[in-house]
Amino acid sequence: MTRSSTIAIDGPVAAGKSAVGALLALRLGYRFIDTGVMYRAITWAVLRDKIDLDDEAAVTALAQQTNL
Repeated sequence: MTRSSTIAIDGPVAAGKSAVGALLALRLGYRFIDTGVMYRAITWAVLRDKIDLDDEAAVTALAQQTNL
């Protein structure tokens, strides 16, 4: 059985997290996932569909049915 590894990089805006993460993933042969882009995509979809930002159930449902 092989174990998968996850590396998380956290830091302030424009610190180079995505650039370093993408290079590190490439070097290690890992998949790079930019969660910031994922959050922005869901926010855009919520605003596009005029979903109330306080409606947790509706936002969650939209996130679950959105193919990123």
